[in-house]
Amino acid sequence: MEQTKTRERLNAHSFTFPTLTGDGTIPLGAFKGRPVLVVNTASACGYTPQYAELQTLWTRLRGRGLVVVGVPSNDFGGQEPGSPAEIAQFCATTYGVDFPLTAKQTVIGPNAHPFFQWVVSSVGEGAGRPRWNFQKHLITPDGRLAEIWPSPVRPMADVMLESILGLLNKAGL
Repeated sequence: MEQTKTRERLNAHSFTFPTLTGDGTIPLGAFKGRPVLVVNTASACGYTPQYAELQTLWTRLRGRGLVVVGVPSNDFGGQEPGSPAEIAQFCATTYGVDFPLTAKQTVIGPNAHPFFQWVVSSVGEGAGRPRWNFQKHLITPDGRLAEIWPSPVRPMADVMLESILGLLNKAGL
């Protein structure tokens, strides 16, 4: 019973990620009141060009309150083998990424980062577990899970933009 109550109290704002540079943390709770898009990423994947659209989203909508957080992961096909410095350099020089990137994380299985375990516990294994790199998780300004989009859905797709803009408008941002 207590475990159920604890799970019910958790929301995305309950989780913190170490930064890619290792010099701090990215507490999702710092983004209360703003929608957050959390994306598990990789540098050597067929979906890697989505970094460009994620950067475009960040550039266009951060002034309104959107936060984009990239979570590098080597869980799928060993497609993120680089060191933190290599990941940072690749993202910055290839795609101009300047949105927050976390340290490389496990996103599936029993050793998954607690955020990804929370997603699965919230919506179930079928809908919540990333199936590949670049699964997108939209978090509401109050920390609830709003939407999950699989890898093939591009960040600038109408379905994503409508949901993100809807959250921004609803929050008065």
